[in-house]
Amino acid sequence: MTASPLRSVPKQTLPTAFHVMTKPIGPICNLDCKYCFYLEKESFYQEERKTRPSWEMPDEVLETYIRQYIEQQEIPEISFAWQGGEPTLLGVRFFRKVIALQRKYANGKQIQNALQTNGTLLDDEWGGFLADNRFLVGLSIDGPEPLHNAYRVDKQGRPTFAQVMRGLEVLQRNRVEYNTLTVVHRKNSAHPLEVYRFLQQIGSTFHQYIPLVERSLIAPPAENGLIQISLAPPPQGKASRSPVTEWSVESEAYGRFLIAIFDEWVRRDVGKTFVQMFDVALGIWAKAGPGMCVFAPTCGSALAIEHNGDVYACDHYVYPEYHRGNIRETSLLEMVESPEQRKFGQDKSDTLPQYCRRCEVRFACNGECPKHRFLKTPDGEWGLNYLCAGYKRFFTHIDPAMQTMTRLLAARRAPAEIMNLLPRSPVKSVGRNDPCHCGSGRKHKQCCLAATRSA
Repeated sequence: MTASPLRSVPKQTLPTAFHVMTKPIGPICNLDCKYCFYLEKESFYQEERKTRPSWEMPDEVLETYIRQYIEQQEIPEISFAWQGGEPTLLGVRFFRKVIALQRKYANGKQIQNALQTNGTLLDDEWGGFLADNRFLVGLSIDGPEPLHNAYRVDKQGRPTFAQVMRGLEVLQRNRVEYNTLTVVHRKNSAHPLEVYRFLQQIGSTFHQYIPLVERSLIAPPAENGLIQISLAPPPQGKASRSPVTEWSVESEAYGRFLIAIFDEWVRRDVGKTFVQMFDVALGIWAKAGPGMCVFAPTCGSALAIEHNGDVYACDHYVYPEYHRGNIRETSLLEMVESPEQRKFGQDKSDTLPQYCRRCEVRFACNGECPKHRFLKTPDGEWGLNYLCAGYKRFFTHIDPAMQTMTRLLAARRAPAEIMNLLPRSPVKSVGRNDPCHCGSGRKHKQCCLAATRSA
C-alpha cells in the first residue's frame, strides 16, 4: 500500500501535550509472565509475520514517529516512553538510532526518555548507554523472591528474580536513574509491608504500585479467526459476565495494601521514599491535578503505538475497535484529535454512574480507568469500577493526612513535617471518639486528630 500524503494540521489546533506509549518491538518478550495481558497481542499480527518476520520497528516508522511526536506538541519538553514486550531485546544499537533521530528533530526542545524493562538483559553496555543518555528506567519487580517468582517466569517457566537482581546491580553500578514498578496481584497484595520494605532494602526510592485486574474471556472472538486471545477486552456499555483471573488483585485487598504502606510511609518516609500513588493523591488534595490519567475526569491523550506504526486509543485498548490508524498514512496529531479519540476520552466522564457521581471521594478517583468499569452499582447501573471498594477505603483513610500535608504546603512548609505530628507506630481503625493511641486519655478527635487538622 502506498502511504497517502499527510494532511497538515493548523497550528492553533495543537493540544498542550499528549503522550504515546511506544512499543518498538510490539508484544515480544523474553519472559512469559503468567499475568501479562500484552503477550497475546502477538496473534493480532499473524498476517504481517508472513511478509515481515522481524518485530523491530522499521527505520522509516521510527523516524516518522519521532519527528511527529516532537514537532506536533507545542511544549518545551518532550517525553518518550519505551515499553514492550521487552524493549531491551532490540539492543543498544536500536536506541542509539533513537537518540540520533531525537537530536535531529529536537529543534531546541528538551528530550526525555523513559524505558520500562524486566531487567534480565541489562549489562554494562546498557548501563553505560542509559546513564550517558539520562534515561529514566522503570524496573519491574513484584517484591521479595517468592512473591516475584509467583508469576514472573521465563519461557521455560523458570523463576527470574536472580536475573532481575543482576539487572538492578547494573543500574546501580552505572548510576542510572531508576524506579521500581510493582504489579500488585493476588499473592503479593497480602504482604504490603514485606513488599515495601524489600524495595527500600534494595535501594529503590521511587515506587509504583499497579493493580492487576484482568478478566478471562468466556468465548473466543468470532470476528477474526486469526486472533486468539484468552483475556476479555475492555467493557463496552454493559456489565461483564467474564470472571476476573485467578491472579487479579481483589478490590478490598488492594485498598488494604495501599493503606498499610501509607501508614508506614506517612510516619517514617515522607521525603525519603516516593510512592507514585501518594504523590498523585497529594497533588489531587492540593488541587494541582491528578498527575495520572486513571484519576483524571476524562482521558484520551495517552495513546499507544505498535512496532509497525499502528496507533491505538490506549495501551490497555489495543483491540481492532480502538485502532486509530497507522502513522505511515495518518499524522499522529490527526489521530489524537480525531472525533473517535475525543469521544473515547469524554466517555470516561459521560458514562460515570450516578452512584459514582454522588461519591464523597469522586474528586480523587473519577471512576478510575474505564477498563476496570465492568460491575453494576448497588443501584443496578452498569459501570462501577472493580476496584471501587478498595479505592474508597484508601482515599477515605488518607484524607486527614492529606489535608494536613496540603496545609503544610500552603504555609510553605515541607509535607515531611507531618511525621512530627503522628505517632511512629500506626494504629488501625481509630475512630474519632475512640481513646487516642498516644495514651493521653482523651478522645482521638480531641487529641492527635485535632493536632493534625490544626497544623
